[in-house]
Amino acid sequence: MVEKYINPHTDFGFKRLFGSEFNKELLISFLNAMFHGEQNVQDITYLNSEQLGEHVDARRAIFDVYCENDKGEKFIVEMQNVYQEFFKDRTIYYSTFPIREQAQRGGDWDLHLNPVYTIGLLNFNFADGLENAKRWHHEGKLMEVDTHEVFYDKLTYIYVEIPKFDKKEAELVTMYDKWMYVLKNLSNLMQRPAALQERVFTRLFEQAEISKFNKQELKLYEDSVNAYRDIVNAIRTAEKKKFAEGRAEGMAEGMGKGMAEGMEKGMVKGKAEGEKEAKEKIAANLLSLGVSVETIVQASGLSEEEIENLR
Repeated sequence: MVEKYINPHTDFGFKRLFGSEFNKELLISFLNAMFHGEQNVQDITYLNSEQLGEHVDARRAIFDVYCENDKGEKFIVEMQNVYQEFFKDRTIYYSTFPIREQAQRGGDWDLHLNPVYTIGLLNFNFADGLENAKRWHHEGKLMEVDTHEVFYDKLTYIYVEIPKFDKKEAELVTMYDKWMYVLKNLSNLMQRPAALQERVFTRLFEQAEISKFNKQELKLYEDSVNAYRDIVNAIRTAEKKKFAEGRAEGMAEGMGKGMAEGMEKGMVKGKAEGEKEAKEKIAANLLSLGVSVETIVQASGLSEEEIENLR
């Protein structure tokens, strides 16, 4: 099927919709929806997305989108398609740049800082510290350990697990629901859904329609899609390899356990239990890689309930 609308998970697609001055009303709408009325962003200014360290040999950071609102609050917005072992560390590191750039030279600065929001839009299930979380929106701040009260509210880290959003069009209620539906499904749509009638979505679908691209835009988008597909294929290859290795290892462990327990429970029961443990181990590995539950059901033979219990 030929796509009608761009894939917002691609670098070109994400920055076209959310990273350009021309379409900044889309980002404003998304931010206000994400914060459920706690933010009232009226305007934003895009800032330099490439941040350099304090020294020549210091590590730099390149953000997908970096902006500030009319109150001087900073927002880093990242689309992340591939699971990274130290992604949380990366977001913490990224937040140090907008903190440090607020430092004022001279002796009059009282160290007052404006809030910094680091937002990760994740095209995978984020296992680290969220294994038992059922929701797809996660917000972290510095807290006091004993009381669990917010200790410092000017540093906020938001992680949004796009694959976990499973609402259908008829179930969309809030603007955040609608934006999440767009982020997950835009490239699979052939027309604008009836539930998305707000004016901002008129703008979005106009900007997302591939047939309206000029030659240069089309070339940039195709290159971005190819890069995205390479990533997806690499992930699938790694998943298949890990599945094969995990199955072989699990079967070996299962057989060994079956023989050990054969003295007491019989080889048949031991082998069955070993195979189930192997399947659970494989399923857990796939969950950590962000593979969908539906895919894991097909790959492992476990039920959805059994897989959900592994989180």
